[in-house]
Amino acid sequence: MSKKAKIILIIIGVFFVAALIWFGKKNSKSIIQYETEKPFKTTILKKTVATGKVTPLEEIEIKPQITGIIDKILLLEGAKVVKGDLIATVRVVPNEQSLLSAKGRVDNIKIILDNAKIALDRNKNLFERGVISKQEFENIELNYNQTLQDLKNAQNDYQIIKSGSSGAAGAANTNIYAQMTGTILEIPVKEGDQVIQSNNFNAGTTIASIADMNKMIFEGKVDESEVGKLVNGSEIEVSIGAIEGKKFPAKLNFIAPKGTEEAGAVQFKIKADVSLDESYFIRAGYSANADIVLEKKENVLAIKEALLRFDPKTEEPYVEVKKADGSFEKRTLKLGVSDGVNVQILKGIDEKDEIKVWNKTTKEDEKEEQK
Repeated sequence: MSKKAKIILIIIGVFFVAALIWFGKKNSKSIIQYETEKPFKTTILKKTVATGKVTPLEEIEIKPQITGIIDKILLLEGAKVVKGDLIATVRVVPNEQSLLSAKGRVDNIKIILDNAKIALDRNKNLFERGVISKQEFENIELNYNQTLQDLKNAQNDYQIIKSGSSGAAGAANTNIYAQMTGTILEIPVKEGDQVIQSNNFNAGTTIASIADMNKMIFEGKVDESEVGKLVNGSEIEVSIGAIEGKKFPAKLNFIAPKGTEEAGAVQFKIKADVSLDESYFIRAGYSANADIVLEKKENVLAIKEALLRFDPKTEEPYVEVKKADGSFEKRTLKLGVSDGVNVQILKGIDEKDEIKVWNKTTKEDEKEEQK
C-alpha cells in the first residue's frame, strides 16, 4: 500500500473516532438531570377568612313617648353620655280638633258637677231633717263624687293633648334622656323635625342611638363548607381595614344555626368578642376580616404542593422519587392537611427521599442546553 493511501486511511479513522465521540456526548445530553427537594417537618395551619364588620355589643335607639316637634338638640354625635343625661326636648303640637273636643268635655262635666253639687247640698239638709233615707242621700253623694272624678280625668286628658303630660310628669315625656352610658353614634333628626311616639302600631321615630364603644364584637359570615369545623370559644384574629398592620384577638361566641343563601352559596353568620387596644379608637361599622384556624397540625412531614402530580385515570396524588441510579420512580401518596403552600404527607415517602422538581433541571443541564 502506498504512503498516500495510508495517510488517507488514518485521516478517515480519525474522523470516524471523532464522530463516535461526538455522538456519544450527544446521546449523554439526552438524559436530563432534574433538581430534587426533600420532605421536611413543619406546622401546617388550615385557615379560613370571614368577612364582616365590627359593631358595638350594646346599642340602643332612643324614641319619644309623645308625638311632637323636636324643640332643642343639646348634644352632638360622638358625645360621651351618662345614663340620665338630657339629649333633646320635644315640643307638643296639639291637634286643634282634639284640643277643642277635650276642652268641650271639661266644660260639659263642669256643668254636670255644678248641678250635682246643688243636689247634694239640698238633699243634705233633707237628710239631716229625716225627710230622706240615708241610702238615698249616699246615692246622691256618690253621683257627686263620680262627677268630680270625671272632671279631673277630663282635665288631665285636656292637659295631655295640650302639653303632652298631665302635670309634673310633663318633663319626663317631653325631655329625651340617655338610657345608658356610652357614646352617641347618630342623631338622625334635627330641630324642627316631627317625631312620632313608639307604640304597638308604630316603631316610632329614632331620636338618637347610643352604644358602649368599649365592648365591640365582630360580625361576619363563613361558607357552609367550613362552618362545621368551627367551635365556640375558638381564638381568632380580626384585621380592621382602617387600621393597617394591627390584628386584634377575639373569641368566637356565636355560630348561626341557620344559613342564608347569597349568590348561590349558603353563608352562616358568626360573632366574636373583640379584645380592644386602648391605643386605637375603633369606630362602629368598620369593615373587618377574621382569620379562623380550622385545623392545626404540628411537626408533621410535609412537601410543597407544587411537587404534587395527579394520575389522569385515578386522580390519585403522586410524586417521583430519585433512585440510586439517578432515575425516578412513581410513588402514590396519602395526603393530610394543606395550607395552600405545604401539604401534610401521611403515607408514601419519608424524610430521606429526594423528590423530582417538575420542569426544573440542574444548572449543568441548563448550561448545556444554552450551548
